[in-house]
Amino acid sequence: MTSPSSAHPHSPLLQVRRIWAEPEAQADLRGQQVLARFPDAEIIDVESHWQIPSLHGNEGNVDRWVRVKTEDLVLGVKKSLTARPNGRSADWIAPSTANGCAMACAYCYVPRRKGYANPVTVFTNIDAIIGYLGRHIRRQGAKPAPNQCDPIDWVYDIGENSDCSVDATISDNVADLIAFFARQAGAKASFATKYVNRDLLDLDPRRGTRIRFSLMPEADSRLLDIRTSTIDDRLAVLNDFVDAGYQVHLNFSPVVLSAGWRERWTELLRRLDDATDERFKQQAAVEIITLTHNRDLHEVNLGWHPKAEEVLWTPGIQQTKRSQTGGINVRYRNTVKADAVHTMVELIATHAPWLTVRYAF
Repeated sequence: MTSPSSAHPHSPLLQVRRIWAEPEAQADLRGQQVLARFPDAEIIDVESHWQIPSLHGNEGNVDRWVRVKTEDLVLGVKKSLTARPNGRSADWIAPSTANGCAMACAYCYVPRRKGYANPVTVFTNIDAIIGYLGRHIRRQGAKPAPNQCDPIDWVYDIGENSDCSVDATISDNVADLIAFFARQAGAKASFATKYVNRDLLDLDPRRGTRIRFSLMPEADSRLLDIRTSTIDDRLAVLNDFVDAGYQVHLNFSPVVLSAGWRERWTELLRRLDDATDERFKQQAAVEIITLTHNRDLHEVNLGWHPKAEEVLWTPGIQQTKRSQTGGINVRYRNTVKADAVHTMVELIATHAPWLTVRYAF
């Protein structure tokens, strides 16, 4: 495992003032390393990273949405270690090494699970998580046939509930996972990101990690991708990450339908084509994901970023769908969504014909 001396500079997204920490997490070496990175932070003992009343489910935090993400950090121990089947973006969802995010994208689904405030929780038992993954990979054996996730490797999503590029500025969990998957035959890590962390270029992934940079048109990103890296910055590093030994894919996510959306995506695809070289293009693929929104998140957003809801909450072209966890989600009506997916695939064929569409929904 990496040592505290390898600590990266703090992310500008974080000015941590309070660390809510389970005793077991404080006792772990990784927990001690994180505490050492934020020596001026107040440490608050908590029994459970899941149950912190002043953070989770506290409606009064709506007007402090971004401050909580900036100033609060949680340390916990991941109790349940399971790899869940996925089959869409990855074959498996790996046990989380973090939960929550310092960014504040207006459409993000993760806050719905923990309540109104959703700062980063770092899980400190990284050795146990990596040990579990090693055993899981060995149990799978060789991948029997290509699928949409990957033709050869079992793909493990290591960032379902967080952004690993930001997590890597807080702890060495992500660096440890990238080093682990660099050594695995027949398996690779994968995570989506909206944050450019150039320190990741100094690691040695050996094609064992797939980074999926999320892109959307610049105007949409300025409105919806709160506290993320600019689209210009994301486009500027695509070639660099391929050169550093990563597999680099894209997410067009979410595709938000508002006046002029086709023209904005056309412009983005042209910029993408201009910004990337042949090495990137030969290995590139994209996932296209149309917007799914949520009634509870809509209500929260009205409290801190109502302008976003003018494009996210459009009942005239949306239908409701109860989620597996019982929430009321909204997504585009079937015909509207099908037309949007068809349009996106056609725009790619016209303006970035080198880009493989892995899936679109």
